[in-house]
Amino acid sequence: MKPASMRRLIEDLHGVAKVPLSVHCHNDFGMAVANSLAGVEGGATQVHVAVNGLGERAGNAALEETVMSLHMIYKKKTRIKTKLLFETSRLVSRLTGVIIQPNKAIVGENAFAHESGIHTRGVVVKPLTFEPIKPETVGRKRRLIAGKLAGKHGIKSELAEAGIYPNDKQLSEIVNRTKELGDKGKMVTDADLFAISRAIIGIPEEKLIDLADLAVVTGTGVIPTASVKLVLDGKEYVAAETGVGPVDATIKAIQALTDRLVNVRLTEYRLEALTGGSNAVAEVIIKVEDKEGNVVSSRGAREDIVMASVEAMINGINKLLMRRK
Repeated sequence: MKPASMRRLIEDLHGVAKVPLSVHCHNDFGMAVANSLAGVEGGATQVHVAVNGLGERAGNAALEETVMSLHMIYKKKTRIKTKLLFETSRLVSRLTGVIIQPNKAIVGENAFAHESGIHTRGVVVKPLTFEPIKPETVGRKRRLIAGKLAGKHGIKSELAEAGIYPNDKQLSEIVNRTKELGDKGKMVTDADLFAISRAIIGIPEEKLIDLADLAVVTGTGVIPTASVKLVLDGKEYVAAETGVGPVDATIKAIQALTDRLVNVRLTEYRLEALTGGSNAVAEVIIKVEDKEGNVVSSRGAREDIVMASVEAMINGINKLLMRRK
């Protein structure tokens, strides 16, 4: 059946059968909702639906899609409490074990998510440009996703909602790091974005020490070794150290190179993998103390644990040097 045929069928029946008519459509051609709505146009007063479109074969007409279409397009009200649609959808998905496809209308994970720069800009300024339905109407919230298509405006808005306000230079670096992750095919979560932002905002404006190169060797039967090249006062210095692991070896090499400038001791090291999967963004939080008793905290956030540790360590040393200066 197609919508035009369904409407004609119900109109013909409506002219003969003087009783309420129901329509019960399956989604074999992806037209269950369209055919159901066409039935309403033809005079049907009842529509058979299922939460999340569950049903035999390709499923039945989806409750959430049918209801919102009736309410917003046809201006026909039902007694459904639309603010509970998303919550109900999740409950049914959890109990049945049938996963909701991310791009499903109304209740899909991406239904109110915006990533590309022009979309996030438009939806923040005038939501109707990309959202025909207000997310709150169905119990949802708008999500501005950070990813390879993300723009400054969207990321800035998302950070502002979390109370994070980077300056222009910091925002550019946050956007660049986010796009790098997106280019590798990673979905950048809020936790990833906030960790990246915290790390970048914590970087001193003036860096006396910076990483030029890093090489790490580790494996079975091999003593973990790190070779580090740092830029100190405009000159490059290289050191290699061994350790119990690649992170330990790298930090020891950095300490060896910076010993003459600031003798630091690592007093605390904490690692958090922010999302699942082997490509999770790792946030490293450290505390370092110099021989004068100054203590600073710093962060690093990268996919690579070693690089996150290096970033945190160099940020901490720069903070100590700036404090002395």
